[in-house]
Amino acid sequence: MNRSTMREQAFKLIYSLEMQKQENLENQLDLYIEANNIENNDAIEYIKDAILGIEENKEKILAYIEKNLKSDWKIDRISKIDLAILKLAIYEIKYKKLPYKVVINEAVELAKKYGEDNSKKFVNGILASIVKEEE
Repeated sequence: MNRSTMREQAFKLIYSLEMQKQENLENQLDLYIEANNIENNDAIEYIKDAILGIEENKEKILAYIEKNLKSDWKIDRISKIDLAILKLAIYEIKYKKLPYKVVINEAVELAKKYGEDNSKKFVNGILASIVKEEE
């Protein structure tokens, strides 16, 4: 399983968790991995790290998103798909220190595949703003 596929699996789980109440995160992780027949240890490790890392840093990640929204936007206006993509991408950029160009490109690809027509522009714009903050 390549990194793009692992990222897509992590995104799907993040989205799923956005749509339902999160009670036992570890249990949800195990159920998702089992239900999707994910047997690759690197993939399992990547997905668990992403989900638990996002949960651990949730407040900061949401603050990055809110700070870079247009003034008349609120976080609850963002589609759950775009929010899941942004959470994963911000986690990878800020906490995993992955190359931002790769992360943004992958996030935009997920937005094209799963999001609405304007999702790719929206995701790209938010992530570009976050990266510019660091420079």
